[in-house]
Amino acid sequence: MDTVETRLSAKPRNISPEEWAVRVDLAACYRLIAHFGWDDLILTHNSARVPGQPNHFLINPMGLMFDEVTASNLLKMDLDGNLVAPSEYEPNRAGYVIHSAIYMGRPDVECVIHTHTEADIAVGALEEGLLPLSQWAMRFYNRLGYHDYESVSLDLDERERLQQSIGNNPVLVLRNHGLLATGRNVAEAFSLTYHFRALGGGPVEDPGGGCIRRQNGGPGARHLRAPSRLIHR
Repeated sequence: MDTVETRLSAKPRNISPEEWAVRVDLAACYRLIAHFGWDDLILTHNSARVPGQPNHFLINPMGLMFDEVTASNLLKMDLDGNLVAPSEYEPNRAGYVIHSAIYMGRPDVECVIHTHTEADIAVGALEEGLLPLSQWAMRFYNRLGYHDYESVSLDLDERERLQQSIGNNPVLVLRNHGLLATGRNVAEAFSLTYHFRALGGGPVEDPGGGCIRRQNGGPGARHLRAPSRLIHR
């Protein structure tokens, strides 16, 4: 039996083949992120829009480790935060706020991946943001938005600001927080996440090396200049 047939044989009858294929891809994405060590216990989240249902998206249940996420236990939510399909699990409020913001503002986006890796946070701590100092960095040149930290994303009014911050860019750096990578499918969003993480082996390993750092993201943010030099590799 080939891979496609295996996928379809496991599909519940109440889920379309198109939705099931996206569920399998998104669950695989969770496993890959866990495999590479980019997960943050249960504290980040990835999602995908349901094919043919632009106001519905799939996201991980609150409380599951990434290697426990499967195609069948992904939550199906609407943009108002309601569970479309019954589940024994509860949604992550911050995940709902962040992901619904992107889907509401960007009809071209079909997947959103949110991570808290060292590279994500290092770039968000730089006043200049990502510097075009490597081949990896050039992939994101003029393709990044930046969003100031507002604490845990629990307030719906932050959705409008998230939409303004990302604009038409495929990637949004959440200052002092992490990364949002978007894509026209799960594979594209994962590819952007992978290549952004590769920056962790480059200049951002020493995020303050000779550059102005953002200590926090509010209007009254204080800035410190680190004495060490910027490392170019």
